[in-house]
Amino acid sequence: MAQSKANRAGASNTPATAAGKVSSAGKLSVMTLAIMNVVAVVSLRGLPAEAEYGLGSIFYYIFAAIVFLIPVSLVAAELAATWPQNGGVYRWVGEAFGARMGFLAIWLLWIQSTIWFSTVLTFAAVSLAFIGPNQTWDEAFSANKFYVLAVCLVVYWGATLVNFRGTNAGAALSKWGGTIGTIIPAGIIILFGIIWLAMSRTIQMPIAAKDLFPDLTNFNNLVLASSIFLFYAGMEMSAVHVKDIDNPTRNYPKAIFLASGTTVAILVFGTLAIGFVIPQQQINLTQSLLVAYDDYFRAFGLGFLSPLLAAALAIGVLAGVSTWIGGPSKGLLAVGQAGYLPPFMQKTNKAGVQVNILFIQGAIVTLLTLMFIVLPSVQAVYQILGQLTVTLYLIMYMLMFAAGIWLRIRDPQRPRPYSIPGGKIGMFTIAGLGFLGALLAFVLGFLPPSQIAVGSPTLYVGFLVAGNVLAVGLALIIYAVRRPSWKRTGTDAEMEPFSWEQPPRKPAAQQTAKPAVGKKKK
Repeated sequence: MAQSKANRAGASNTPATAAGKVSSAGKLSVMTLAIMNVVAVVSLRGLPAEAEYGLGSIFYYIFAAIVFLIPVSLVAAELAATWPQNGGVYRWVGEAFGARMGFLAIWLLWIQSTIWFSTVLTFAAVSLAFIGPNQTWDEAFSANKFYVLAVCLVVYWGATLVNFRGTNAGAALSKWGGTIGTIIPAGIIILFGIIWLAMSRTIQMPIAAKDLFPDLTNFNNLVLASSIFLFYAGMEMSAVHVKDIDNPTRNYPKAIFLASGTTVAILVFGTLAIGFVIPQQQINLTQSLLVAYDDYFRAFGLGFLSPLLAAALAIGVLAGVSTWIGGPSKGLLAVGQAGYLPPFMQKTNKAGVQVNILFIQGAIVTLLTLMFIVLPSVQAVYQILGQLTVTLYLIMYMLMFAAGIWLRIRDPQRPRPYSIPGGKIGMFTIAGLGFLGALLAFVLGFLPPSQIAVGSPTLYVGFLVAGNVLAVGLALIIYAVRRPSWKRTGTDAEMEPFSWEQPPRKPAAQQTAKPAVGKKKK
């Protein structure tokens, strides 16, 4: 989900050039922006969770795209275009509901990404295990708690040390990760799935028309489906590029719908490709993607490619982790320097890296990773930490949607370089749909899944409730005890005041009026 960088040069109205190219004025084409969004969002590691639902996964993917992916993209685009100052969600939510809620939003973005590391590193550990020559041995090794624990800690702290050297060092590691670890593997598994179907090979999943519509009355079965919302998270990061495209009112929605359709297609066909070769009862959240690749390769006499594919997936994860270790924590540092974090957490090294925030982040990752020793299985840890990530991220998104609606009500006359079509009604409809979709997924995220042994359901729910309360409570406590002395001035990332903190502008008539001359007071 790493954010892509766009060429921001130029400001003319020159039409965008051919697909995938940038015009001579530096503007992005519709195709270029769509590709950037796809790369920022698509990840393959969660596909096995949705393969549990067979053809029904198509319903969930499309539903989540309509009620979440598209609303996130459009609402974030309007907010980013209207309030382009530093801060991202901190700025947007803070403009609507005050600095306390703005700080909570950026805090949740950071803390959920910190928790996310344990889940994505689990996938990296499994990928590395499958580099071995024997699938049975690989599956057993990747399920070993102590192996997964060791790999997670070594990889995470290694990537953290790389980030200590500065942004360029992390960028060098992640430059090709998205292509090697996501785009190419996605194309491979989708191609094999199509070939498998065209050759009329045995399909391990039911493919009757009735299976397209899942049983929505079983709430336990909806838990894994709610994780689809996390698949689509991150699209708000590309909203900063809304002004880099010609005629954004017309072309930005085109790019978003194109990116959304491509993202859904990749996820749907990738999920079905797993279900084609692995029976539902044998699907494992952490292993089945690798097992599917191995099954396809062996079926076509290409077994020697399995270790290479496993290595490519591991490289993709490592690149993503390297990018995300420094990303959200850098945003938190900028907000912290505005007076919301104690000086200890604002400390940077010679390269300008937020070292103490990264140490705290690493300590949290280490503690969470130790859960591998406590819970009954690796995929149980994967599931519970993944759901905690989802629920925390969704709180942030609900704040963002609510901010979009409130700012349209409170400040309707503010110039908006890009605005959701339909005026207030358009914003209320799109943001309202997104808020309700996020709220539904948030509630469902607390239900224990019926497909996975997670230990005591009470402890499962209790852990998620406690995790959400602790994450939100810490942010509010830090905000409450802040001190004026915490604020740093003169930094490159110094935050501009919110619009409601600035003195009201005088009406235009008062600004241009001149005192009368030539008259004397009698």
